[in-house]
Amino acid sequence: MRVLRQIKSGDEIIQLAIRLALLTFLLYWSFVLVRPFIPILAWSMVLTVALYPTYNWLSVQLGDRPKPAAVVITVINLAIIIGPVTWIGFGLIDGLQDFADQLGAGTLAVPSPPDGVKDWPIIGARVYSLWDQAATNLGAVLGEVAPHLKPLAGPVLAFASSAGVGTLKFIVSVALSGFLFLYGPRFVAATRRIQARLMAQRSQDFVALAGLTIRTVSQGVIGVAVLQSLLAGIGLKLAGVPHAGLLAFAVLILAILQIGSAIVLIPVIIWIWATKDFAVALPLTIYLLIVGLADNILKPMLMGRGLSTPMLVIFIGVLGGMLAHGIVGLFIGPIILAVAWELMTAWIQEDQAGVILPDAGSDGEKLVAKD
Repeated sequence: MRVLRQIKSGDEIIQLAIRLALLTFLLYWSFVLVRPFIPILAWSMVLTVALYPTYNWLSVQLGDRPKPAAVVITVINLAIIIGPVTWIGFGLIDGLQDFADQLGAGTLAVPSPPDGVKDWPIIGARVYSLWDQAATNLGAVLGEVAPHLKPLAGPVLAFASSAGVGTLKFIVSVALSGFLFLYGPRFVAATRRIQARLMAQRSQDFVALAGLTIRTVSQGVIGVAVLQSLLAGIGLKLAGVPHAGLLAFAVLILAILQIGSAIVLIPVIIWIWATKDFAVALPLTIYLLIVGLADNILKPMLMGRGLSTPMLVIFIGVLGGMLAHGIVGLFIGPIILAVAWELMTAWIQEDQAGVILPDAGSDGEKLVAKD
């Protein structure tokens, strides 16, 4: 009898191992199939969470009609992406391709100052001299390091091509988010049930905190950065600045990293005054200064509740997202990493001292108002 029991026990272990192996294989293969669509799904969910209060308000204004509200928001988002975003995106691709060509040919150089700089009152001659010396010295340095920069031409071209693919991913994500608006409450309710299984205590607070983090980072960091770069790109295009799309993309990166757009806009303003008439340079300067300072006004309004996510986390999310998923990862990376950071911090604080998690407020509960 003991031998029979041992044999039966051994057979059960083998069957269990086979089942686990099959389940692991199915999960892995499912992940392989879904992996190309992960950035699209992630960005569509971020858009849904970020814009759900607006969708909910619009649905009420339309007489509690959720489908027309979802259609209106989706059409507006598609118009923004297909319009100004694509316009700036093509400028970015052209600028990156030109930059890659210069890297490959070893002809990367710093432009010399225009002759009109000399005519500036009081400071013209001094600025022209400093600019000319900087262009000459930097040009010599770039000439020496140009052979070492040639291998970077390939990755730059690859990133330029990913920008075009990224635009298509954005369009698909926006279209998918239009459907997710209608099923948002059900998804959140299902997420809370899963959280309750994994973490019975205070699971709803963690779900609310995740939603609050996504909404705050997507609106206060990503949203402001995108708006600032679009407005800057429009101004740069109107001013005829070379590689306006590439400079607008630089504004986007600096704004997401909380560094500020002054690094890009101040040299551009100097170039405008050096090449344009006073009647053109003055309004462009005022416009670009307003764009550069817009984040100081918009971020406190959109991030009034604030989160403690360090900028290093945002920085790593930007770089990691770009390396992992291209242009789409630039936006998804910092949001996902910020959510992970906030949840981990809240979990540690709760475990150590029983600290109550931040309340998501009425906006955080709108997404789960009905099941």
